[in-house]
Amino acid sequence: MVGIIHALLAYAFVTGLALKAIKKVIEPIEAVNVKEEAPPPEEPPPPPPKDIEIPPYVPPPEVTVQSDAPPPPTISVQAATPQPQPTFTPAPPAPAAPPPPPAPTGPTQAAQPANSRIFEVSEDDYPPASLRAEEEGVTSVQVSINAQGRVDTCQVTATSNFPKLDERTCKIAQTRWRFKPALTNGTPVASTLSKRIRWQINRK
Repeated sequence: MVGIIHALLAYAFVTGLALKAIKKVIEPIEAVNVKEEAPPPEEPPPPPPKDIEIPPYVPPPEVTVQSDAPPPPTISVQAATPQPQPTFTPAPPAPAAPPPPPAPTGPTQAAQPANSRIFEVSEDDYPPASLRAEEEGVTSVQVSINAQGRVDTCQVTATSNFPKLDERTCKIAQTRWRFKPALTNGTPVASTLSKRIRWQINRK
């Protein structure tokens, strides 16, 4: 029964409602005229700018500033102070001149060799080792001569490059050389003498 009722209701609903819906849809459609709004009026263009007149350049007036003149210099006058007069002091007398040196009472001269051959050397004066080695050269010496005319000291001032020859030169000077001593106002005094001795082998 319930199923039949449901089927009847469905049939009535479909047939009746469908018809009403179709009628409702087929109702005439009314046309409505829509008035268009008029466009707003165009705004007038702005007026052109007026030319602005530029006034001519007028330089500012020159202003002269007067500076105050400097005050005149102040001159101060100072009274001169009297200076004390110097006291005159007489200069001491000049010392007496020393007495003149005594006149020389004798000759003044350098030392002189006792004979002209004291400075000669030969192969006999050679050290044996130097003679075998055939050493040759020149030795310069400076000797000090005492008031008796003998050689006290001997110093080599320039070597012959052979020590044995230099040593033999000073030994000969101290043992063999004799002098007339130097004189000062006739008085024998010590002195010095420089001499060069040549060592040379006589080759025949």
